[in-house]
Amino acid sequence: MAEVRVERLHRSFGEFTAVADISFTIADGEFVFFLGPSGCGKTTTLRMIAGLLMPSDGRIELGGRNVTYLKPRYRNVGMVFQSNVLYHHLSVYENLAYPLKVRGLSSSATRAKVEEVAAMLQISDTLRRGTDSLSGGQAQRVAIGRMLVRDADVFLMDEPISHLDAKLRAHMRAELRHLQKQLGRTTVFVSHDQLEAMSMADRIAVMNNGAVQQFAPPQEVFDRPANAFVAGFVGEPQMNILPVQLADGRAQAEGFSADLDTHWLARNRISPGAHDLGIRPEHLELSAHPLPGGFTTTLEVVEPMGPENLLTFTLGGRDFKLRRPTGESDRFREGDRVHLRAPADHIYLFDHATGRTLAQAAFTDRSHA
Repeated sequence: MAEVRVERLHRSFGEFTAVADISFTIADGEFVFFLGPSGCGKTTTLRMIAGLLMPSDGRIELGGRNVTYLKPRYRNVGMVFQSNVLYHHLSVYENLAYPLKVRGLSSSATRAKVEEVAAMLQISDTLRRGTDSLSGGQAQRVAIGRMLVRDADVFLMDEPISHLDAKLRAHMRAELRHLQKQLGRTTVFVSHDQLEAMSMADRIAVMNNGAVQQFAPPQEVFDRPANAFVAGFVGEPQMNILPVQLADGRAQAEGFSADLDTHWLARNRISPGAHDLGIRPEHLELSAHPLPGGFTTTLEVVEPMGPENLLTFTLGGRDFKLRRPTGESDRFREGDRVHLRAPADHIYLFDHATGRTLAQAAFTDRSHA
């Protein structure tokens, strides 16, 4: 096991900056996700930690040892990738044994380790089979097993379950979370899937444009986003964000208005003028009758989601989403005029120019006290 420390890590490809002077520390035994859209720098960062890609500048330490320019074999890291890199001419046993054979382990020690890992991953009954006969989930377990047999200090996973079907992904999320806690190994997991990150990670590094936007526990990232990008990326459906004009304790936009808490505005030193207002779809209030401090709009789309409905409106030229249990929202139909309200204690404010969070929603002060 090992702490991972990254200091001012930078990587450019010609004039393109893929990773821009990022710094962070991952504690010994911690399960951390690099989360972000395609091209944000998360895989490039992982590959530099692994030694598959050398940084343009910066420093990488594993377990207090400077490994910045060491080859992968000298870092004692284990990796698993999105595509299962298995040798199809070898059996499952031979695939698992191969990393140990390369290191010169004895046959008896190799067999003991392979059988231990196979039992842990519940693939003991596949050891004599060829890899072509495996299901997607079994093949993924073999790929993970090839990483585990190495007894590495740090495990690095690059979207290892993104290609599986939804049901199997859900199962593997729980399985990998349990396995990581059982082994207690420092683990870094790259993903574009916020559900994976929210359900599995100890902390999430949300990345965009080669920079870490926020590095915090999942619930803190969700409740107290550092900026509008994080607020919009984490959450399904994403947070509603709308440009508004703020004056006299009221936020207004085309077809929208909301009363704000003047004490909250003063405490956060919010000035009148142009801001971006955010509210999550589950926090909007919905009624067939006018709501004090609310607004009226037309319901455009109803998406039944089983236990809840997702409702869509257009406000200020943007889609606005509302999520409600079916029992509360079944009576509303597309084309209905409906009444909405954004509760003051669930409203966020962001800087219109930079996206920086100016004021976290008041309810988060209580939940994160």
